[in-house]
Amino acid sequence: MDSVSVLAQVTGSIANVGYGLAAIGPAIGVGIVVGKTIEGIARQPELSGKLQGTMWIGIAFTEALAFVGIGAAFLFGF
Repeated sequence: MDSVSVLAQVTGSIANVGYGLAAIGPAIGVGIVVGKTIEGIARQPELSGKLQGTMWIGIAFTEALAFVGIGAAFLFGF
């Protein structure tokens, strides 16, 4: 096995680990957004429609981080 193939295997593994770590942040973020929305609806049920709309926008922005992470993994490793 030459040094180039070893380097290619190590780079791919690092990219996989990097994407795994990049996916943890959005997962935690979505959990926080949904949890706080549930708390808000429990405190003021009449605002549930507005809170849910804001929640979906927050989830969309948070999931955009995961797409950036997977894009970086494809760019740098896969």
